[in-house]
Amino acid sequence: MQERTVLITGSTDGIGKQTALELAQMGATVLLHGRDRQRGTSVLGELRQATGNQHIDLFIADLSRIDQVRKLAADVKAKYSHLHVLINNAGIYMNERVLTPDGLEMTFAVNHLAPFILTHDLLDLLKHSAPSRLITVSSVAHQRGRLDAQNLQGERKFSPYVAYSLSKLANILFTVEIAERLAGTGITANCLHPGVINTKLLRDGFSIEGGSPEEGAETSVYLATSPAVEEVTGKYFVKKREVRLSSHAVDRRDRHELWRISEKLAGIST
Repeated sequence: MQERTVLITGSTDGIGKQTALELAQMGATVLLHGRDRQRGTSVLGELRQATGNQHIDLFIADLSRIDQVRKLAADVKAKYSHLHVLINNAGIYMNERVLTPDGLEMTFAVNHLAPFILTHDLLDLLKHSAPSRLITVSSVAHQRGRLDAQNLQGERKFSPYVAYSLSKLANILFTVEIAERLAGTGITANCLHPGVINTKLLRDGFSIEGGSPEEGAETSVYLATSPAVEEVTGKYFVKKREVRLSSHAVDRRDRHELWRISEKLAGIST
C-alpha cells in the first residue's frame, strides 16, 4: 500500500480507527476523518506512534451538514493530488428522529447522503488516481430495509431500526448503481457488512456486545488492498467473501429513484 492514499470517514474510533491503523501499518498514506478535533488530534498522534508511519493526516467535518461534507472533499483535493481508496465508513444509529441543520433526518443524512455527496465530489480525484477503489460500509440490517420514497426520512412514521436499515439498504443501492455508472473508469465500488462489532453504534442502538474492531475492519482492509478484488465491482462482501444480494437490494427502479432524490437533496446535477 505504499504510495497509495486512503481516506476513511469516521476513523477516530471503532472499525474506522482499526482500519486506519492496519492500512497505515501497510505503508499507506492515511487520511483520517473525525468530527471532534481534540479527539482526532489524539488519535492522529496515537496512530503515528503505533505504526511509525508519519504519512497520516487528519480532516475534521460534521457529516450531518452538507456544507461540511463539501468542505471535507474540497480540503482533501486542495492538499492531495491523488486518492486511491475512499472508505465510506462513518455511520450512526439514532434512537429518535432528529433533524440536521439542513432539515434532513439524521440517520439518512449521515449514513447515506454524506457518502453520496463526498463520493460525488471526490470522483475526479479517484478517476485521476485510477485504478482506485470505493468502499462503503453497509450492514446485514439492509435486509430489513425497503425504499419508501414517501417515508424516506421518517416523515410519516419514524422507527430507529427502520431508519437505520433503510440507510444501510441505501448504501447498497448506491454502490450497485455507481458501480454501473463508473464502468470503464478504473474505479471499482463495493460494499460490506463488517459483522456485529463492539462499537459505540452497536451499544447505542442495540445495547449488546459484539466482536472486536479487528474483526470489523477485516473486510474493509481486504477490499482496500487485495489483488483478488482489483477488478470486482458492484458487489457485497461479508467476512471477505462475496455474498449474493436479494432482488430488492439491487432493484434498478429503486436505485434510480434513490439517486434522483439524493441528487435533488444535495443540489447535484449530473
